[in-house]
Order: sequence, then structure tokens, then C-alpha cells
Amino acid sequence: MKAKTAPTQREIKFDENDVIVSKTDLTGRITYANRAFMRIANYPEKALLYKQHNLVRHPDMPRGAFKLLWDTLKAEREFFGYVKNITSEGDYYWVFANVTPDRDAQGKVVGYFSVRRRPRPSAVATIESIYREMLEVERRAGPAQAPEASVSFLLEKLKSLETSYDRFILSL
Repeated sequence: MKAKTAPTQREIKFDENDVIVSKTDLTGRITYANRAFMRIANYPEKALLYKQHNLVRHPDMPRGAFKLLWDTLKAEREFFGYVKNITSEGDYYWVFANVTPDRDAQGKVVGYFSVRRRPRPSAVATIESIYREMLEVERRAGPAQAPEASVSFLLEKLKSLETSYDRFILSL
């Protein structure tokens, strides 16, 4: 179970040359974290390894965003998305994430590889507004239906804009 860290309103901004890298097993347990990840999230390596990656999940993130991520990965496709993470002290930082299946020599998916970079402020402003709407949809739907309800909301919103999720995210 993830320990609760009280969120602050302090944003951690990292350098545009910083690249946060991690690898997980098939269940999302961290098997590798680079120095940038440890520094920005403010965790020592031993506090990250073999812990669920949701250790850095900020409560402002809709559950539907992660349902979309996992559905995409289970279909063995790469995922792009904007994520608000929480540090060990409750501060937050935004990333533009690319998560891809990690395959063994025979091509079998054995985990996931994630590379995160600093996002453009304009992209964060756009996605933050959408995430607030998704969180409201989740609140109204209740815990059991929350992830599916907010994914449906997001996909309908994008359909009304005549775009796909990937095209929308990559356009930001």
C-alpha cells in the first residue's frame, strides 16, 4: 500500500536537459531508476527499487489517465502522456512521459521502460484543465466506475474535437 504524502503547492522545476528514466516489471514495480529520477522525486534508490511506481502518483491525477496508460501497454503499444508526480516531501513536478514495453530476446514483454522530460508550460495548462474535469467525472461516478468513466469522458471530448488521444497529446 502506498503511504500518503501530503501534497504541497510547491512545484519542482527541472532542467530541460534532465531525462527521468525508470524501468518496471509487469506489475509496475520499479526495477531501475536513474539519478535524475531520484534527485527530482527526492527518493534514495533503496526507497524506489521494488516499490510500485505509483509511489510518485500525485492525487491531482485522474485514475482514468492511468487506466488509459495500462490499457495501452497491455495492448503492447507505447504510451505518451502528461503526468503530475509527487516528491517524497509532497512537492510536485510535471513530466511528459513516454512508456514502452520492454521485451526480452524472444520478443516477450517483461516490463516497461519509461522516459520522462520536462513538458511545455502551455501543454501543462491544457492538460491540467482536462484532468480537473476528469477528476470531477470520477467523483460523480464513484470509486468503482471512476477510471472507466473518466476515460470515456476524455475519449468523447477528443472525438468532439475530431482528434485521437495520441494526436492530441503529441500536438501539445
